[in-house]
Amino acid sequence: MSPSPHRLSARELVDLVLDAGSWTSWDVPPERGGLAPAYAEELARAAERSGVDESVLSGEGLLRGRRVAVVVGEFGFLAGSIGRASADRLVAAVERATREGLPLLAAPVSGGTRMQEGTPAFVQMVRISAAVAAHKGAGLPYLVYLRHPTTGGVMASWGSLGHVTVAEPGALVGFLGPRVYEALYGRPFPEGVQTSENLAARGIIDAVVAPEEIGAVLDRALGVLLARREGVAEVPAPPDVPVPDVETWDAVTRSRRPERPGVRRLLKYAARDVVPLNGTGEGESDPGLLIALARFGAAPCVFLGQDRRGQTADHPMGPGALREARRGIRLASELGLPLVTVIDTQGAALSVEAENGGLAGEIARCLSDLVTLDAPTLCLMLGEGNGGGALALLPADRVVAAQHAWLSPLPPEGASAIVHRDTDHAPEMARAQQVRALDLHARGIVDRVVAELPDAADEPEDFCRRVGAVLEHELAGLLRADVAELRGRRAERYTR
Repeated sequence: MSPSPHRLSARELVDLVLDAGSWTSWDVPPERGGLAPAYAEELARAAERSGVDESVLSGEGLLRGRRVAVVVGEFGFLAGSIGRASADRLVAAVERATREGLPLLAAPVSGGTRMQEGTPAFVQMVRISAAVAAHKGAGLPYLVYLRHPTTGGVMASWGSLGHVTVAEPGALVGFLGPRVYEALYGRPFPEGVQTSENLAARGIIDAVVAPEEIGAVLDRALGVLLARREGVAEVPAPPDVPVPDVETWDAVTRSRRPERPGVRRLLKYAARDVVPLNGTGEGESDPGLLIALARFGAAPCVFLGQDRRGQTADHPMGPGALREARRGIRLASELGLPLVTVIDTQGAALSVEAENGGLAGEIARCLSDLVTLDAPTLCLMLGEGNGGGALALLPADRVVAAQHAWLSPLPPEGASAIVHRDTDHAPEMARAQQVRALDLHARGIVDRVVAELPDAADEPEDFCRRVGAVLEHELAGLLRADVAELRGRRAERYTR
């Protein structure tokens, strides 16, 4: 297990992250009626030692000039435990942030429920979770920084509900405290499980971030989440570059070149305020999919891209990648952000593990989620588009395709094996199945084709910037459109 980090007090963390002198407390003195004398004395000693009157501080401040609401735990007050008074403070702060339309930053640190208050304190997690859910239901950001340690009911309520969740290095983060586990089962809890690093590796949290870096991460995230959705200026369409009629099999082979730029270079050269996210938040992470918050020009989005670098013969894109995609779709819905999907896959995994993981069902649920999503959607066909794993990210209000991108029910070699019982007819099958971006454009399935001059692999930076300019134009247009009308027309293009 990593060494435990130095624990910052609540006030030290506030001073580190927020703009100097901007903090204003929302707290009122807690009500302390009817307490047992011994517990009242314990609370008094905790206040004297910690310098605060409860285990949670709440207030507002400025983060790089943006007004934000903050709830932050104080471990020095009875190990950050949550009792009725601290729950009242938390709920009041969350509800005020919601009323005032503020993004909410949470920095829990806690051993969980306050044992001195028992079940009446334990059930406060329901109230806290309800308040956070209402805040998110209002379309307001909720960002969480887990500190050392965060366990028990706190981790199982307001610690695990963030749109974006990161944790400090080496932090003990989990449900059951290791001391409780050892007392109950007579053996120590295995090392390396309840750590921020392990949770990040398993797709439960988005990243591990040092305290001195958290302000910059939050600033980038809020740059996307608080970007204007209404009144966005029109972005002129980039000039059309003639797209030559490249032979189908030539396009397929070009799309497979190892040097071809993928989603990572697209974000590097064409996007800004990029905040990579990680996993489903529920214990899965697949390197075949990249999920992020990003902006193209002024336009914000949730970005879901099939990552060609993360897909290998040993690890093709599995159902976990589509569950990650569905997390991104939920984020777009909750936050009212446009969704950008990127197709670039050799195909979903064909394996026992994929079948046991419910691959077909995840494809179906992605399709359903996308055609019903109450946010604008934009799809980019960037490279290979094999099978249901590619189709799962296709439904969108606008579809842009790179010149050599393509979409097929199976790899052309697979189609050839079915029809001709060999793979030699793959070029013929690709032509017959009309897989090219140009063919799909002619049928109205693709709205715009971006030229490659002559091949994205030979001009990766210029190509990515050209694609980025098109995405910026399309997103600006989608942000001015009526979402209900967009959703109603989303499936029409496939009837042509």
